[in-house]
Amino acid sequence: MSPTLKKPTNKLSPLQPEQLQAWATEAINRSLSGEMPGYIPLLVEADKSEFAVQIRSIDGDFWGFGKADKIFPLMSVVKPFVLLYLLCELGETVVFERVGCEASELPFNSLAQLEIDQGKPRNPMINSGAIALASLLPGENAVLRCQNLLLWLNQKANIQLFMDELMLDSVRANPNQNNRNLALEMQNSGVIQDAEIALETYNRVCCLSGNVADVAKLGMLLVSRGDRTMAEHGRTVKALMATCGLYQASGRWALQVGLPTKSGVSGAVLSVIPGVGAIACYSPPLDKEGNSVGGLFLLERIAKSLGLSVFD
Repeated sequence: MSPTLKKPTNKLSPLQPEQLQAWATEAINRSLSGEMPGYIPLLVEADKSEFAVQIRSIDGDFWGFGKADKIFPLMSVVKPFVLLYLLCELGETVVFERVGCEASELPFNSLAQLEIDQGKPRNPMINSGAIALASLLPGENAVLRCQNLLLWLNQKANIQLFMDELMLDSVRANPNQNNRNLALEMQNSGVIQDAEIALETYNRVCCLSGNVADVAKLGMLLVSRGDRTMAEHGRTVKALMATCGLYQASGRWALQVGLPTKSGVSGAVLSVIPGVGAIACYSPPLDKEGNSVGGLFLLERIAKSLGLSVFD
């Protein structure tokens, strides 16, 4: 694996390819201590040593390291963009009638948290919140809802995400009863109308797949200021990524790193550097909170080295 570089012209400029390679190599070594998610068979089979990163700047420059062509499902990394799509299409009032904007005190898949909150999800980044948002996607059924989102994302970000049917089959092979319980609880509370369609839509959306370049370009939707509406709603999305994107680790991450970040159980991680660029990583092994060990290590090294924290 060899690093690639186009010389950037903004705050990312000091990053050298040799340094990126050294950090990535250490990230791979550290990742081997992580665990694979046991409840999705295809994710369990992933190579623990696989790694890829791409960094893009607002000036159009980019650089990367690792298996740039590796395809993986976005899983929860798609959640900020479901939110962005719905904010742009339906507006804040409709969206936040269904979900809150507070950090969750309990794990990302907690039924107890949803019950405490009387059936309204605490925020869009946890499973209950994403299932609720899936119920708002336009379309008569789960297939059309996912397709509408997919077309919008590909057009806006100029990428080629696709629906990975094999990954979807793997998700269905071991049905997630906890997610089903979340959907039924929200149906009972009136937050969603049809638990089955919402859950199937959520599963399909999480199986949208691409490579690190696709994810980095998605991140740039939250960086570019060309579209006023997108920029306005992007501010909301970035704020929720910063406060809720890494679940219980979000507060610690904000203090130590200071970048809006979202992780996924596939090992995908996306960080956004407002006004500067985006960093996408893929490294499958996870920590106890469900976040990529190698991805978070690399992101922290880059952010601290370049002083990228939004709080600096």
